[in-house]
Amino acid sequence: MNLVSSSATLPYSPEVALRTAPVYERVRDVIPAIEWPVHAPLIDRINQLKKQRNAVILAHNYQTPEIFHGVADLSGDSLALARQATQTDAEVIVLCGVHFMAETAAILNPDKRVLIPDLEAGCSLASSITAADVRLLKQRYPGVPVVTYVNTSAAVKAETDVCCTSANAVEVVESLGVERVIFLPDEYLGRYVASQTEVELILWHGSCEVHERFTPEQVRSFRQGHEGLIVLAHPECPPNVLAEADYVGSTSGMIGYVGERQPRNVVMITECSMSDNVAVEHPNVNFIRPCNLCPHMKRITLAKILRSLETLDHRVTIDPAIAARARQSVERMLAVGRGAGR
Repeated sequence: MNLVSSSATLPYSPEVALRTAPVYERVRDVIPAIEWPVHAPLIDRINQLKKQRNAVILAHNYQTPEIFHGVADLSGDSLALARQATQTDAEVIVLCGVHFMAETAAILNPDKRVLIPDLEAGCSLASSITAADVRLLKQRYPGVPVVTYVNTSAAVKAETDVCCTSANAVEVVESLGVERVIFLPDEYLGRYVASQTEVELILWHGSCEVHERFTPEQVRSFRQGHEGLIVLAHPECPPNVLAEADYVGSTSGMIGYVGERQPRNVVMITECSMSDNVAVEHPNVNFIRPCNLCPHMKRITLAKILRSLETLDHRVTIDPAIAARARQSVERMLAVGRGAGR
């Protein structure tokens, strides 16, 4: 069977419209009707091809709504995606996120084909530190355990005692039972974790290019004209931004807050697509939408996802020796608070 077809020639036919109608009903408030004939044929073809390839699509919360709600089988923050990657029986995993997330999936699934639709989907945090940097830190602070944010390369994870995400960073740090840890690479997340624990943190000067651009003045401007506005902020934001927030937490934590509290007006101080994706599930909540885009996340498109399924590229491969060591640090993270994650 010839599985390859050009996305440029996929028609928006009445049959496609009918098959994708349930998806459009979900996203109609966040995707303009004029755009749907462009998205629908790709969504329809991807969902057909997934079954033929025995593939599963994992999408991060920062993916656009047509991906997040249109083709993703599993979705969530970095911690959720790491857990879900270990639980699928599919032969192929298509990771709709950035490269370190695909590496994490490949680390945890050495016998599966893990694909990323665009090899250039990187991360400013992952680029801010190397394995050599970690080795030098360990020489400078002998015996001090290293806790590394999952927003890092496999090579950095291989030099790490345990990984963490923004959802479980405090829990991971405290699980070590020590007075001091090296915490890498996000300085702002590290400062937030330090404010929540008695453990001393040795920090690195990495930051997220999306979250570091937010300012307290922006947050205060959002409050103007929106009575009772609730501000939810990601801990990768600078401390003076977090000081303006009503709640600080991971993307999954923010989603849980909205679902439980149902605020009348809310703003999520994080990547742009989050608000659109959460708004689909909570039509009665008014989302004020700041728009700091992650240029790397936005490299993932429906057309590139389709091409990945057609060609089974781009496969993420990791040196087995590095993967084995990195797997230990990721598995230690997953073991902390297992079953109680967000």
